[in-house]
Amino acid sequence: MDDKIKHNYLADSPPTVVCLEVKPHFDNLKDVKLRKYAHYMSRAAFEGTRVTLRQVSPESEPIYDLIISLYWACHGDWTSLARKTGVRDENLRFFLEYSAQFLGNCGNYKGFGDSKFIPRLPLEAFESLSSITPETAAAFKKANSTGGGIYETGEQSLMHLGYPEGKHMTTYYPDSPSITRDEITAIGDIMEQKGLPLENTRLRKTLSGDFELLIAAGVSSPPSRDRDLGDLDSFELSGQLKGKKLRLLFGDHIEEMAKIAHCIKLAGLNAANESQKRMLDAYALSFGAGSIEAFKQSQRIWVKDQKPVLETNIGFVETYRDPHGVRGEWEGFVALVNMERTRAFGELVDSAETMIPKLPWNKDFEKDKFLSPDFTSLEVLSFQSSGIPAGINLPNYDDIRQNLGFKNVSLGNVLAAKAPNEPVPFVTEKDLELYRKYRDPAFEVQVGIHELLGHGTGKLLQETAPGEYNFDVSNPPVSPVTNQPVSTWYKPGQTWSSVFGSIASSYEECRAECVAMALSCDFDILKIFGFGDGKEDLINEAGDVLFVAYLQMARAGLVALEFWDPKTQKWGQAHMQARYSILRTFLDAGGDFVKLAYTKDDLSDLEIHLDRSKILSHGRPAVEKYLQKLHIYKSTADVEAGKKLYDDITSVDEWWGTKVRDVVLKNKVPRKVFVQGNTILEGEEVTLKEYEPTLEGLIQSFAERHV
Repeated sequence: MDDKIKHNYLADSPPTVVCLEVKPHFDNLKDVKLRKYAHYMSRAAFEGTRVTLRQVSPESEPIYDLIISLYWACHGDWTSLARKTGVRDENLRFFLEYSAQFLGNCGNYKGFGDSKFIPRLPLEAFESLSSITPETAAAFKKANSTGGGIYETGEQSLMHLGYPEGKHMTTYYPDSPSITRDEITAIGDIMEQKGLPLENTRLRKTLSGDFELLIAAGVSSPPSRDRDLGDLDSFELSGQLKGKKLRLLFGDHIEEMAKIAHCIKLAGLNAANESQKRMLDAYALSFGAGSIEAFKQSQRIWVKDQKPVLETNIGFVETYRDPHGVRGEWEGFVALVNMERTRAFGELVDSAETMIPKLPWNKDFEKDKFLSPDFTSLEVLSFQSSGIPAGINLPNYDDIRQNLGFKNVSLGNVLAAKAPNEPVPFVTEKDLELYRKYRDPAFEVQVGIHELLGHGTGKLLQETAPGEYNFDVSNPPVSPVTNQPVSTWYKPGQTWSSVFGSIASSYEECRAECVAMALSCDFDILKIFGFGDGKEDLINEAGDVLFVAYLQMARAGLVALEFWDPKTQKWGQAHMQARYSILRTFLDAGGDFVKLAYTKDDLSDLEIHLDRSKILSHGRPAVEKYLQKLHIYKSTADVEAGKKLYDDITSVDEWWGTKVRDVVLKNKVPRKVFVQGNTILEGEEVTLKEYEPTLEGLIQSFAERHV
């Protein structure tokens, strides 16, 4: 790899380190049982740290052990460590920057972008630092020789997560370089027919050509009554895999899953009510025995647990990082409800039934009844994952969402976390003051609509069982896109993710973002969030918030090119692929609604010009036209039309992929990594220890919760 390309993979210098402030909210939590519940659920989430690491790359867990062992070798006195090992101050700083970014992303691939990053300090300097004890020297040797190691950049495809057949990095298909995308699809289809979801699995192809489905569980041989497929543990495959066998192997991540199940049971002793206890029993069964059906039962109960003081969710949840889009990454969070901000979200929920008809589809493509969700503003206490989002809409199971409902949360202290004097490239000088003033409120509005009315809307037309439909199949609804009766729908056992596969996550994020862009133009919604009086006015404060919301989305679509890899022609992040497509929609809206303005050949003075007077006349109609297609294709399982639409609008030609991307990379702002506190249980008392928002503070926080 040449030096110019290699430079793009260097760790951020410095990464943006911010504190996830929550202590005032935790201090207000006086109930001893609630504090203990928060502590044990936090521990359960963090006990899965090694699971997340293993889901990133083979070398991530050894690198984690190396960083933690170096902390304890010098007890956090990094200057002393550098002095004893003869490492220059600059190289010590590069080590701390790499370590903080590694821990913040829970692995050596970016949690938001899926590309590998490598240290800026020379290998020899890293090795010298690690020579402080025999144990740390051995840890360095292991970390740099496992998988791709710390420094390996020889094969550019391995610098990105993806399918093995593309020679990308993945550990969802471990030790399986010859496994193909078609084989993964075929086995997924077979398991779907047998009724076994795949979120908590990994798939291995053996040397004989047979396959092993590795199921995360705290035991290697759970009783058949606790298994989703009873006593079935192997079977002959059919179709293109005829003659091959699939074995179900329980006990993937066995130590961690057992510890997680134990922490869940301890949390159950401190649950607030019987409903929570049943939820936790289902969690414990899922993580102990590897049952996804038990996990789904936990989610059914969780959805009905309305307005708890403490909110939590945990498991193999989001499928963004599996190249096939079906296997979930381990994550878990515990958060405290911010009652003041939650009131605004409650009003948004109350308005939902009047807002949904304003979207560009009719009732045939919408749920028969909107299931009012719990929508809360949360202050995160603990969040274990490869990256912390600003908002969440769960659960991800269509049958639960369609029949029981869902929950939305906005993570207030994530939204509020800022580094001082953060640069904002590509925004014009005349717009900058307004942008800085309203970007947080505009983003809160966007997140609220995105989660509630984006992910929360839409009906999937289904054949729910052979010969049974959730729509009139003899007189199918007319598509507003084609003006013809629909001819496709979901067959029994099919899900949104299984049909749309690898594009499902990004496509759905795009649909939700478009709903947010369309409905943020509704001044009644802006009034709910405290802006304006509900009357349409682009020059008052509500108009300012709307303008910044559109400008923020346009800017996000531009900086999204950081996450496009020209070599592999692959997007590395679902949300950013979506935002790029929305920028393209803005640019195609006509009337010079949005322009990329520049005077220099190298685009070094590139700016976004957005005409706020045309948001309602050009911006919203363009978004709604795009949204209508996204929604109808999803609703009708028309993967052929949906994939063509999405592939076309997210394609990156030479101008976008070289000239524009180059200036984006030159101006990129490091993504935030969050310093989280640790709960400490002493007797019956639970306290919260917080850390300084520094490189050293972030490393210390991980070392002191080391799992």
